[in-house]
Amino acid sequence: MITLNDYLYSGDTVLRILKKYIADLRISAVQKHNEVDLVHCNFLIQIMKLLEHNDFLTSQSQKIREFYKYMAQEYPYLSFTFKGRIKSLIRAEGKFNGYIVEYIYDYYEKNGSYPSVPEIKERLNCFRDLIAYRIVISMPRCHMKQKQDRKKEEIRYLYRIANVLPQFLEERGFTAESTGGVKRSNSLLLDDAVRPYYRDYIDGESTNSYRSLHITFFDNSARCYMEMQLRTKEMDDIAEIGVANHLFYEKKQETSRGRRDAILQGGCIYFDEAYERCRLLQNLDLSGVDVNMFTAVNNSLMNDGCGLFRGRLILRRCEIFSVNLDLLETVSSFV
Repeated sequence: MITLNDYLYSGDTVLRILKKYIADLRISAVQKHNEVDLVHCNFLIQIMKLLEHNDFLTSQSQKIREFYKYMAQEYPYLSFTFKGRIKSLIRAEGKFNGYIVEYIYDYYEKNGSYPSVPEIKERLNCFRDLIAYRIVISMPRCHMKQKQDRKKEEIRYLYRIANVLPQFLEERGFTAESTGGVKRSNSLLLDDAVRPYYRDYIDGESTNSYRSLHITFFDNSARCYMEMQLRTKEMDDIAEIGVANHLFYEKKQETSRGRRDAILQGGCIYFDEAYERCRLLQNLDLSGVDVNMFTAVNNSLMNDGCGLFRGRLILRRCEIFSVNLDLLETVSSFV
């Protein structure tokens, strides 16, 4: 079986690694008549094309910056950051194979049999976040009245921003994609007109403390999908360095082991290979890899200049606004 891990010790660039991995995986898929690996190849080609031909990101990012300017004018009392990235190679590979493992396991648990190849291929058509942008907001304490609840105020502003974002971007050539009911929001702060587009991880209970709003757009100019995430600074801290990040990893390890125990090895070749690729990535010691423009002391401390483990930045803007005293009353009564 061919895995990404086999190509991480040659000193090659990420692009060169992708080309080698795709070529060898395709040869193996053809020889073994493995249609799922052919889909895998096509998925990796999407990443490769993003790295090779990303001029469109300049135009796309410019349209995102227009919303940044809109927020600066409409919410001058908020601090906020805009970030954009292309999904890293390791995380993309892990997510693709993780989808296979999850889908086959859930199907087997429900039906007592394995899904057909067309069903697996259909499930793998759901990737929409190879390009993603994130808006993180914070309300400075100096702009709050003494008895105001900062968390509640920030969440109110987050939903206000979410309510205007779809139309703003649709006027600039994007199309908001329906979630099909996945993580549909029940929040009274979200307008009914935009509710079908958001996956709401804020409203309701979460098993790992992760909280965020997600929405997917199709860029009609670039002919590609992109995801946008909206969070408060506290939500972003929890996701990036807090309990959500740690618990998610622990839960992922535990769940993965449980799925391997439930499906006997040899029962489904697509599950076996995807599971093994996920296991190898989860156990990868990043300090030992040899990839051009990547150095790691351990799996937390690293300098990733190539997008191997951390996404390649395509947009990063930060604003910290101060307001005069005349605006304080507006802030306190807003929403």
